[in-house]
Amino acid sequence: MTTRSYGQYCGFSRALELVGERWALLIIRDLLVGPKRFTELRQGLPRIPTNVLTDRLKELEAAGLIERRLLPRPEKSFVYDLTPRGRELDDIVLALGRWGAQHLGEPREHEIVTTDSVAMALRTTFHPQAAQKLRASYELRLGDITLHAKIDYGTLEVGRGPLPDADLLIEAGPELRSLMAGELSPAEALDKGSVRVKGPEELLTRFTELFRIAAPSTGA
Repeated sequence: MTTRSYGQYCGFSRALELVGERWALLIIRDLLVGPKRFTELRQGLPRIPTNVLTDRLKELEAAGLIERRLLPRPEKSFVYDLTPRGRELDDIVLALGRWGAQHLGEPREHEIVTTDSVAMALRTTFHPQAAQKLRASYELRLGDITLHAKIDYGTLEVGRGPLPDADLLIEAGPELRSLMAGELSPAEALDKGSVRVKGPEELLTRFTELFRIAAPSTGA
């Protein structure tokens, strides 16, 4: 497997040689949510050509960042998963996502949202200091996407699918970003009907305190 070299003896350039190719970090992002079959990765990244996905997986496997393993019966199929070395990228991916979220703005035409991207967005924007004295759970429904978040005194667990006993159910669309960015207050979101909840409305306010998109720095 040929690796692009930047010709510099530098840790940053070496990192880019390993994960700087297009789509590589998005594959890492999705695998940070959980192991996936090839078809699941393809569904989560619908614009990636199949041959490019194959190449990226081979490159990441050769670099020791991911591994392919066989699931036990009855599935008996292969999945891709991160190695311990690959999981060391977790904080880096979260930091990049946190920085990038400040520059999102409104969705561009043809841009999609996936379950994995929302799961990582919740991890990216979570402020553990705001949850030190809180134990609560949320179910989020964003169109066809359903996932949940459990907060346990400063820690966060995000999972796919519904959570029947969630303390608050939130149904929302694109304006969820405006809510998390502080551009829209919980009361305004509820009044407009762009966000609907089932459960104590005050937990929506807590949600905006727990999951916040920071404003970009403007400098001095």
